Amino acid sequence: MPIQNADLHCHSVVSDGTMTPEDLAARAAGNGVELWALTDHDEIGGQHRAAAAARANGMKYLTGTEISVTFAGQTVHIIGLGFDPDNAAMLQGLNDTRGGRGPRAREMAEGLAKVGIANAYEGALKYVGNPELISRTHFARFLVETGACKDTNEVFRRFLTEGKPGYVPHRWASLKHAVEWITQAGGVAVIAHPARYKFSANEEFALFSEFKTHGGKGVEVVTGSHTPAEYVKYGETAREFGLAASRGSDFHSPDESHTDLGQLPFLNGELTPVWELLADRIQ
Repeated sequence: MPIQNADLHCHSVVSDGTMTPEDLAARAAGNGVELWALTDHDEIGGQHRAAAAARANGMKYLTGTEISVTFAGQTVHIIGLGFDPDNAAMLQGLNDTRGGRGPRAREMAEGLAKVGIANAYEGALKYVGNPELISRTHFARFLVETGACKDTNEVFRRFLTEGKPGYVPHRWASLKHAVEWITQAGGVAVIAHPARYKFSANEEFALFSEFKTHGGKGVEVVTGSHTPAEYVKYGETAREFGLAASRGSDFHSPDESHTDLGQLPFLNGELTPVWELLADRIQ
């Protein structure tokens, strides 16, 4: 039987999730996931643990990460799947990408202090498994804890998006470099949740065109933040650009995520699943 319930996008405490790789693996398996990937932000430190936990829970596994990229003035996420997690060039590239998060976090805290939210940097650190990976999500959890906002969605809307007091842009990796790190380490690059980016039609066409030129091979079609109409739209985009289709919940936490591991609709049978390109890399 071909694989259908693949979940190739989720996050653990190694980046901005709230569960360990081991607990995520157990949850995924309990929800019927057949093929799993842990895709922490700009980090592959949890890969060996995740692979072992997948095996222990009877699932197949692909290595994964989600790399932050700056494209047309916006942050875009590129998922890498099936790469060698010990590849030196990739490890160095991800290390360099993470390096800007600390100074950015301190600037965010300064902005929040100006509107009366004190000690946000220290508060956010309480939620960080890896201080190198402090992010807006950790600040959001702190602001919910303090009662400043009722949930993380409200935090982002009021404080952490462009033009708001705690927003600080960060220049990430280039699209070219991110795709090269993944492919040179033996993996496949995938554009994550494309409907989330606020691109014009021309900018989106440029993103997909440049991605393909650099060797990108997949796009996330079915994902937690997409609507059913967007499943259709990006399925058509996959066909237009000759890309394989990926599926992933983008699960971070039982309390915050709208979609649980393994609970999305299956891919349209007319699309080429990205895992078919990685048959020899599945563990």
